[in-house]
Amino acid sequence: MTDLTAQARLAFATHNVHKVEEVWAILAPHVPSLARDHLVDAGSLNAPSPVEDGPTFEANALIKARALCAATGLPAIADDSGIAVEIMGGAPGIFSARWAGAHGDDAANLRLLLDQLGDVPDRHRGAAFVCAAALVAPDGMEHVEVGRMTGSITRTPAGDGGFGYDPIFVADGQNVTNAQLTAAAKNEISHRGAAFRSLAPHVAAVLQSSTL
Repeated sequence: MTDLTAQARLAFATHNVHKVEEVWAILAPHVPSLARDHLVDAGSLNAPSPVEDGPTFEANALIKARALCAATGLPAIADDSGIAVEIMGGAPGIFSARWAGAHGDDAANLRLLLDQLGDVPDRHRGAAFVCAAALVAPDGMEHVEVGRMTGSITRTPAGDGGFGYDPIFVADGQNVTNAQLTAAAKNEISHRGAAFRSLAPHVAAVLQSSTL
């Protein structure tokens, strides 16, 4: 008998437990067949991390999803995201996670960006969070969606929620930072929410085909 439960698993190319919870919460209403314990992160799968040397968010998301799919034989999703500051020509961009030098040092990245924008007036502190979400299936199917959330950079951090640059970003239409929003409220307007909601029908189709 075929193990449909095993086949229905979805691999996620991340080691960030906060991101796993966030993405599952975004996908779950649109992919009802995806149980929480069927969304498996790369760390749990002991999958190697590829070199993310693509020139765009889309390219890096595909690099990660392709590598995880190849390593596990499972359909794989990945995202690559960051913050693009207008006056800095779109930087940090794809280098957002390692802007201060060490990959994933959120506090250092945040401090450096605030220092770099220290003398910039409020009217020139526009920015956008960008997320590319990729899906790669064992049969070679690939799909990428991109989401954006526009807003501005604050002068001081505020809030304990979220991660990354959330404490210094206020989305358009909001009066608090992303880190002060509830998880549900953030997902409704976030770049990651937009990208993964657009990807959800393709995820649902792949998971359905994997159980046939």
